[in-house]
Amino acid sequence: MSESFPRLSARTRRFTLGVPRGFTISPDGGRVVFLRTRSGSDPVTCLWELDTETHVERLVVDPRTLDADEENLPPEERARRERSREQAGGVVGYSTDSAVSTAVFALSGSLYVTELASGLTRRLETAGAVIDPRISPDGRQVAYVTDGAFHVQGLTSGDDRALATPESSTVTYGLAEFIASEEMDRMRGHWWSPSSDALLVERADEAPVRTWYIADPANPDRPASAQRYPAAGTPNAVTELFVLGLDGSRVAVPFEDDYLTTASWDSHALSIVTMSRDQKRLRLFSVDPETGASTLVREDTDPAWVDVVTGVPAHLDDGSLVWVASADGGNRLFVGDRAVTPPTLQVRDVLDVDHDSVLFRASGDPTEIQLWTWDGNSLLPVSTRSGVFSGRMSGGVGVLTEQTLDDEGVSTTVVRRDGMAIPIPSLAERPGLDLRVSLGRSGRRELATAVVLPSWHEQGSRKLPVLMDPYGGPHAQRVLARRGGYLESQWFAEQGFAVIVADGRGTPGRGPAFERAVLNDLATPALEDQIDALHGVAEQYPDDLDLSRVAIRGWSFGGFLAALAVLRRPDVFHAAVAGAPVTDWRLYDTCYTERYLGHPDEQPDVYDNSSLFGDAAKLERPLLLIHGLADDNVVAAHTLRLSSALLAAGRQHSVLPLSGVTHMTPQEVVAENLLLLQVDFLKRSLGE
Repeated sequence: MSESFPRLSARTRRFTLGVPRGFTISPDGGRVVFLRTRSGSDPVTCLWELDTETHVERLVVDPRTLDADEENLPPEERARRERSREQAGGVVGYSTDSAVSTAVFALSGSLYVTELASGLTRRLETAGAVIDPRISPDGRQVAYVTDGAFHVQGLTSGDDRALATPESSTVTYGLAEFIASEEMDRMRGHWWSPSSDALLVERADEAPVRTWYIADPANPDRPASAQRYPAAGTPNAVTELFVLGLDGSRVAVPFEDDYLTTASWDSHALSIVTMSRDQKRLRLFSVDPETGASTLVREDTDPAWVDVVTGVPAHLDDGSLVWVASADGGNRLFVGDRAVTPPTLQVRDVLDVDHDSVLFRASGDPTEIQLWTWDGNSLLPVSTRSGVFSGRMSGGVGVLTEQTLDDEGVSTTVVRRDGMAIPIPSLAERPGLDLRVSLGRSGRRELATAVVLPSWHEQGSRKLPVLMDPYGGPHAQRVLARRGGYLESQWFAEQGFAVIVADGRGTPGRGPAFERAVLNDLATPALEDQIDALHGVAEQYPDDLDLSRVAIRGWSFGGFLAALAVLRRPDVFHAAVAGAPVTDWRLYDTCYTERYLGHPDEQPDVYDNSSLFGDAAKLERPLLLIHGLADDNVVAAHTLRLSSALLAAGRQHSVLPLSGVTHMTPQEVVAENLLLLQVDFLKRSLGE
C-alpha cells in the first residue's frame, strides 16, 4: 500500500526537503554554491557546488561526516530557525568571502570553515556555542556571537577576540532582536566592512520588554521557559548600533527611530534604514564609519504605513541608489531619484545588483511573481511563463527558480553568459496528487481565487460541501500560480470537498490601496472578502457547491479568520478549524499589530472590534481550536482565553492542545494526524 499524503507531506516537510536553495554565485560566474538535502525525505541539509563550465555538481559538506549533534542546538539558534521557519537541519545557512572561495557555517553550536575548492572542512575552537557566523570579505576572519558576546577569530592564526561583551543578561551584540527577525525579515545583526577591518554591530537590550512564561503542562517537572515578548502597546527592545574595529575601536552610530529595519555596507556607503514606531516613516541614512555621523539620503512617509522591502538599499557600480517605494498608486523600483517601473507593476523585492543591472521580482497579475531586470536603460522580463519565480545574479550568470501550475515542485536552472542552461536537480518527493485547480477572479471585488475540486468529481454531477482554506491576512498570499501551494487543499478536496482559496484585501500584488484597506480593521474586510469570494465562486459553479454546508479552516491569521467566520457569520459558515489563532491582537507583537491597528492605548475600540472575545456568546457552530503549547509567536494564551470566554458563555467547542509543538508543527506524527483529525471533525460537523 502506498504511503498516504498526510504521512508523506509530514515526512518531507511539505515537500521542501531535497529542493536546492541558498544560492551564492562566484564573482566570475564559474561556480554556484547552494544547499540541498540528499533526498526528499532526508532532513539533513548539505553544502554543494556546481561548476558552470563542466556542469559537474559536487558535494562539499555532509554534516553526517562531522559527527554533529543536531539535538544539541543552542537556544538562540532554535529561536532563529523558528523565526525563519526553517524546517530542516544540518547546514541551514552559510557565509562566504567575496571571492566565494571559503565558507563558514555553524553546526550544533560549533563553528566550521570549508575551503570550497578542496572541500577540506575543519572545526574551529570557539569561546562557546556559535550563532550566525559570517566570514569577512577578504576571507581572513570570521565573526560570530556566543552568549550574547560578539567575537572575531582569525582563520589562520586562530586568535579569538571578544569585540563586545554584554553588560547584562538582557543584552546581546550582533544578533537581530525578535521583532526584526519575526516581522521585518532581518535575520542578522552584524555587517562586515568591504575592507574587512571593521563591522557594524547591533546591540539589543531586552530589559524593557515584558517577560512571558511558556510552560509545558505535559511535563510538570520542567520549569516554564521565560521569554521576552513585546506585545502590542508595550516596550520594544532598545537597539543601538556601533562600528567595531578590529583594532579595538568603538564608534556609536546613533539613530532616533524605534526600528532598525536593515543595514548594508558596500563600497559606496555604510547605510542604515530606520522606521518610526507608528511605521508611517522610513528613513535611509548614509553613515560615516569614522565618526558615526549620519546623513539623511531619503525619507518615505505614508498615512497608513510604509513597507519594508528586502534587498534595498543597494547601489549600481556608479553609486546610484537602488530603492523600492510606493508612488503613484504602485510599489515601484527607483534607481537614483527616478522610478524605472510603471505603477501597474508591483515590485516585491530586489534580489541582486550585478554591476549596472538590477534583478527584482514583481507582479502584474497578483497570482504571478515574475523576474525582471533593469539594465540601466530598459526593463527586461527574465521569466516568461505563468508562475512564481525567484533567482540570483552575479558575474553575468543567473540562477532561476520556477514554480508553475503545470509542473510539480521547484525547477532550478543556472543560465550562463552564453545562454546555456544548466539544471540543478531537485530531489524532492512527488506528492502523488492529481491537481485540479482553477485560478480566476470572483466576487464584486474580483478577488484572486483558486477553486480546487476532487479529481474524481464530474462537474455538475452533485453538490459538494465547501471548505474555505484561506490565510487571508495582510502581507501574505495563498492564491499564486504554483502547484505546491495547493497540495493540502487538493488532499482536502479528495476527501469530498470543493475547496476555495481566496486572497482578500490586505494581501500583496494588487497595489498599495488594496493592501491598506485593512487599516484599523483586521476583521471586517478579511471576513467580507471570504464571503464575497464564496458567493462569486458559487455563481460560477452553481451545480457543484452546497452553500448549506460551508466550513473554513486556517492557521495563524487564517485561524483567526476561521474562528471569526463562525462567530460573526454563522449564516454563511457552518463549521471551523482554527489553528494557532490570534484571538486578541493585544496579545500579538508590536510591529505587526501596530502597523494595522495603531497603539492599543490610543485606539482601544479598534482592538476590541478586531478581537474575538466579544463574540464568544454568538457561537452556534462547531469550532475546533488547535494550538501548540510551545508556540512563542502566537502564544497558547490566545486559544486558552478564547476557550474560557466560550465556556463562560456556555458555548460548546473543542480544543486540541499540542504538547511541545511550536507555531510550525514540524513533528511528523503531529503534522500527519492534524490533517486526519481536521477532516474527521469537518465531516462530522457538516453531516458527511
